[in-house]
Amino acid sequence: MSNRRVVITGTGIISALGTGTEKNWQAMLAGQSGISTITRFDLGKLDARIAGEVKDFQPEQFIDRREVRRMDLFAQYAMAAADMAVKESGLPIGPDAPHGYIPERVGVIVGSGIGGISSLEEQHRKGLEKGFDRLSPFFIIQMIVNMAPGLISMRYNCKGPNWAPVSACATSAHAIGEAWKSIRLGETDAAIAGGAEAAITPLGMGGFSVMKALSTRNDDPARASRPFDKERDGFVMGEGAGIVVLEEMEAAKKRGANILAEVVGYGANSDAYHVTQPAPEGEGAARCMRLALASAGMRPDEVGYVNAHGTSTPFNDANETKALKAVFGDHARKLAVSSTKSMTGHMLGAAGGAEAVVSVQVLTKNVLPPTINMTSPDPDCDLDYVPNTARDARVDAVMSNSFGFGGTNAVLVFKRFA
Repeated sequence: MSNRRVVITGTGIISALGTGTEKNWQAMLAGQSGISTITRFDLGKLDARIAGEVKDFQPEQFIDRREVRRMDLFAQYAMAAADMAVKESGLPIGPDAPHGYIPERVGVIVGSGIGGISSLEEQHRKGLEKGFDRLSPFFIIQMIVNMAPGLISMRYNCKGPNWAPVSACATSAHAIGEAWKSIRLGETDAAIAGGAEAAITPLGMGGFSVMKALSTRNDDPARASRPFDKERDGFVMGEGAGIVVLEEMEAAKKRGANILAEVVGYGANSDAYHVTQPAPEGEGAARCMRLALASAGMRPDEVGYVNAHGTSTPFNDANETKALKAVFGDHARKLAVSSTKSMTGHMLGAAGGAEAVVSVQVLTKNVLPPTINMTSPDPDCDLDYVPNTARDARVDAVMSNSFGFGGTNAVLVFKRFA
C-alpha cells in the first residue's frame, strides 16, 4: 500500500440538532436532545412514536428550487452536507482553479442505508390510486441510492470513482474508509465522502417498530435515546447527513488548505453471525477495531477517545463495551467513550459520516461530547462514557465505530494533524 497521507479539510452535517457543523457541535456540548414526537404523518397504531426529525432544513439554501422537487429528501440532505463540506474545504477542481485537482482524480463516495423510501411510499400510493402509468418520471432517480453521489459529482465536476455503499448503519463509515483507501493507494487525489438518510416515514418507522428495535419511551422523547444506560429500551430513529472532504496531504498543504484532521486507519469486516444481533462478546467489532488500529500502525493506548456506535439497544451497548475491553485491555479504563446518538438519534446510513464530523471536532476543539441520559448505571456497561456533561480534554487520536444489520462493521481512526 502507498504511504500517501490523507487529511480532512471540510465537514458538513445535518441532524435533529440542526443544519451545519457548528450548530450541531454547540448543541452536543450543551447536551441537547433532538428527539421529539413525530410530526410528519399520522402515527396510527405505531408503538414507537418518537424520532430525531430534522426541523430547520431549508433545501433551497443549497439546491435550486426546481431541482428540489425532483430529489428525495435523503439526496437533498446529501447535497446540502456536501455543499457545506466543499465550501469549508475550498476544494478546487479543474484547471481554472489555483492548485485545482484534475476532475478525473476526484471521487464521490456517498451512501445510504435505505435511500429514497419516502418517494417509494408516495409513488406506490399514487400508483394504487391513479394507476402505475401515472407515476412521476423522476421516481426511479429519486429512489436509488447512488443518485446522491451522482448529483454531487455533477455539481462539482468530480469525474473519479462515483458510487454508493449500502451497508446499513456502517454505510457512511465504509464510504469514508474506502475514499481514504483510494487516495492512499494513489487512485484518486481527493474525495467527497459520507452518507445520508431520511427514513422517518410510515414504512421506515413501521418496519423497525414491528422488529421491536425502537424505543417506546413516547412520553419522554428527550430521554428516550440512552446508550449504555440500564434503562435503555431500543434505538431512536434519526435522519440527516454527514459528509467530509478528504485530500492527499501534500496537495492540501500545497494549496494552503486548512487541515482539520488526518485519517490514519480503517477497518472493515463481518460478524458472519446473525442478521440483527452482534456476535457474542462483540467478537466481530473487536476484530474490526484491531484492523483499524493495525492499518493506522497504532497501539491501543494511543487512542484517547472513542465515538461509540452506542445505539441504546440492549445487545449493542453491552457487546460494544466487551469489545472495547478486549481491544484496549487495561487502557479501556482510561479511555473516554461517548455516543452522540443519545442526542441525534440513530441516523442509520448517515451515522458514521455524522460521527466522523464529530470526531474531527473533538480533535480541533479539545472537548469531548457527552452521552446524555445516563442516570441508571448498568453493570454490563462500566466504562467512562462521558456521562451527561461535555468534558474539556485534549486527545491526539479518535476512533469512530459503526456496526450494521447483516453483521457489517466499519471502524475509522482519526489523528490530530501534525
